[in-house]
Amino acid sequence: MLTITQDLYDAIVAHARADHPDEACGIVAGPEGGDRPERFIPMLNAARSPTFYEFDSTDLLKLYREMDDRDEEPVIVYHSHTATEAYPSRTDISYANEPGAHYVLVTTAEEFAEPSPFRSFRIVDGVVTEEEVNVVASYQ
Repeated sequence: MLTITQDLYDAIVAHARADHPDEACGIVAGPEGGDRPERFIPMLNAARSPTFYEFDSTDLLKLYREMDDRDEEPVIVYHSHTATEAYPSRTDISYANEPGAHYVLVTTAEEFAEPSPFRSFRIVDGVVTEEEVNVVASYQ
């Protein structure tokens, strides 16, 4: 299960909507060895595409060095789908290289927004497992 604060949930959804019609992408970092998303890090979609996202390699390297310096790791890797449901595509699955991360997808396509535009998955060795999302006011 992904437990996330309302503020982080809202920030991810707002980023997806702001970058529409292109896919948005980013990371939420948290303490190394934990499962608590804390630091919202919106990234630039280097592909600038409505059907594909790509982290800029220079920005990503800088981010991983920064997370290492702060004893953080990516707890959430997120991106948006602009014309389809919030479910990992074959490409998303093939690029999922953080087995401990929650892969969050947000759809900005209104016809796919119900019951929720925000879904979370674990993707390990090509296997996709949807998980419950628990939105809380704050972490206790």
